[in-house]
Amino acid sequence: MAKTTVLFLCTGNSARSQMAEGLLRELGGEGFDVESAGTAPAGLNSLATEVMREIGIDISGQQSKSVADFLGKRFDHVITVCDRARESCPIFPGAAQMLHWSFDDPAAAPGNEVERQSVFRRVRDQIRHRIEEWLQTQRAAP
Repeated sequence: MAKTTVLFLCTGNSARSQMAEGLLRELGGEGFDVESAGTAPAGLNSLATEVMREIGIDISGQQSKSVADFLGKRFDHVITVCDRARESCPIFPGAAQMLHWSFDDPAAAPGNEVERQSVFRRVRDQIRHRIEEWLQTQRAAP
């Protein structure tokens, strides 16, 4: 059986899309081939790695990639997770379905380390909840 292919997009591919990639890989299991990319890749954010490790998901081996690396590749779903990426990539030529899920950018959160960690955890949990809801609709589809 063919895997469902998913590409998560955001601007920096440093936090939101990286966490979404790790979460879907974990929650979706073997039925999904998951990638993430950014319109302006900025490297994997260490706080994203840290808060994902807290829930037992290791994304430390993931790398920040450019959306250009995936042009020409077909995806069943391309999901933008930030408003700027949605504006930059309103149409992805290889996508069967484009979705947009707007999340705050935890990498832009002000404050000290503890305050920033809190924002990363909140966004991680929001992404997890959204993926869980989406997976229910995918499993219910004929």
